[in-house]
Amino acid sequence: MNLKPTIVIIEDEKNICDFIRTTLTTHGYKAITASSGQEGLSFITSHLPDLILLDLGLPDMDGIEIIKNVRGWSLIPIIVISARSQEEEKVLALDSGCDDYITKPFGTSELLARIRTSLRRYQASQAMADPHPLYTCDDLTIDLSKRLVTLRGQEIHLTQVEYKLVSLLAKNSGRVLTYDHIIHTIWGPYADNSNNQILRVNMAHIRRKLENNPAEPRYIFTEIGVGYRMKESQT
Repeated sequence: MNLKPTIVIIEDEKNICDFIRTTLTTHGYKAITASSGQEGLSFITSHLPDLILLDLGLPDMDGIEIIKNVRGWSLIPIIVISARSQEEEKVLALDSGCDDYITKPFGTSELLARIRTSLRRYQASQAMADPHPLYTCDDLTIDLSKRLVTLRGQEIHLTQVEYKLVSLLAKNSGRVLTYDHIIHTIWGPYADNSNNQILRVNMAHIRRKLENNPAEPRYIFTEIGVGYRMKESQT
């Protein structure tokens, strides 16, 4: 599967935003751009990126608000890219929960190095938090450390959101996870009713990819009116 890491760029200066997006796509990342704070928050909850690049001086809100909002429900790495160079500004951003701070202007090599470092640190912390990084059941294997899903030895391509749903269920295999728990874990505490339909659509896509007969699932079961349960791992 080997998903390209997805990065949301929240930057209202078009020339800087275009430069960062080009740099990221050239080096194998999927880049999604937003020119305002509200648009950025929307993209974060809908695309569930691997990392966020954030300018503090946005037209509709201060970037600190975005950091605090995201930190209320997720540990997604956040790198601030800002013209604010005063020490107190950096301390405030770091204390609010950002992982790193780059002052404008900056070089391509520095940006890419900071991204790689933040992603490695986040992935390592996720791996340490999960004592059972491998899910296996019949013909299905999910390697959580490699973000790799295989069925009968063949890699299965999942979207970013589909993989996050599958990995959440795999980590809790054998347990019923309620719709609300899944929605708030994946999309955050501010998810609204529209996420119920998004969840159902994504689960239907996942079943078509993993199940021989989606109407008679072997791996992911619907507990009517309650939520979903993944068959218990055999490892």
